[in-house]
Amino acid sequence: MNTPTNLKYTAEHEWVRTEADGTAYVGITDYAQSQLGDIVFVDIDTVGEAIAKGSTFGAVEAVKTVSDLFMPAGGEIIELNDALSDTPELVNTDPYGKGWMIKVKLSNPAELDSLLDAAAYEKLI
Repeated sequence: MNTPTNLKYTAEHEWVRTEADGTAYVGITDYAQSQLGDIVFVDIDTVGEAIAKGSTFGAVEAVKTVSDLFMPAGGEIIELNDALSDTPELVNTDPYGKGWMIKVKLSNPAELDSLLDAAAYEKLI
């Protein structure tokens, strides 16, 4: 499994990459996509909404299952990865790059301190 060390992780298998401007990109981990199988649809209709840490911001549908997506830290969803509408398989092929799901304006960046680093996430899986 690929677990980049520059990211933070949740026990629910989301990853977060923070930017210098106080925003963050969120997606699901390589482990999560491998467990789900072929992603066929990403359902996120919460753009413009403020979502609390741990709350559902959308769902991802694979051939065999649907899985909720959870906010790793509270904030306003300011952008959706539009490429996933036409090519949801980007979540499988490039989960940490082109397969990102949302961009968030964090309301409290300190919430990220409680997330897992790469080593702790690898122990979890």
